[in-house]
Amino acid sequence: MDSRQWDERYSGDELVWTSTPNQFLVAEAVGLPAGRAVDLACGEGRNSIWLAEQGWSVTGVDFSPVGLAKAKRFADLWGVEVTWVESAVEDWTPPPDGFDLVAMCYLQLPQPARSAATAVAVSAVAPGGTLLVIAHDIDNLSRGYGGPQNPDVLYRVSDVMEAVVEAGLTVERAEQAPRVVDTDDGPRDAIDTVVRAVNVRQRLL
Repeated sequence: MDSRQWDERYSGDELVWTSTPNQFLVAEAVGLPAGRAVDLACGEGRNSIWLAEQGWSVTGVDFSPVGLAKAKRFADLWGVEVTWVESAVEDWTPPPDGFDLVAMCYLQLPQPARSAATAVAVSAVAPGGTLLVIAHDIDNLSRGYGGPQNPDVLYRVSDVMEAVVEAGLTVERAEQAPRVVDTDDGPRDAIDTVVRAVNVRQRLL
């Protein structure tokens, strides 16, 4: 989907996604000291807003101006401040000092755009910082529930790990993780790719 299609999807008053932050983001970020965070492909801002509520200084990046406008409205309602940036992730240039937390959640792109976006995410991690990639996994097609049905936009844990390791980050978690989805027929499991890595280089004093 391009930015115009997402603009149309975000055009209603109600949230397309829940206001609840992603469970894997919460689990991985809750123990980190709050610093500077960027939420790549932030959409309506649910993860950005939650991070800001935890004391992070947050930048949200997305290519949909309609989604960003909705995110700003909801951030104002929750009384938090987030810097919103309109850009496709693969075209965005991170600031040179980077971020203490880089979260890229459900940015389901085909190649080569996905590799370009992952490279941007990796480059945005400051020394000592954490990268978190969460996405619909390729195996969700065969043994999971929901999510995109186009295999070209689905992730493999090994592919994310390879890109992260090549960039010099240290992988701390890399797995297919079940995520419970409530449906009319009861709870079902979706299968996500979850990769957490750290930039072990130290900041220059």
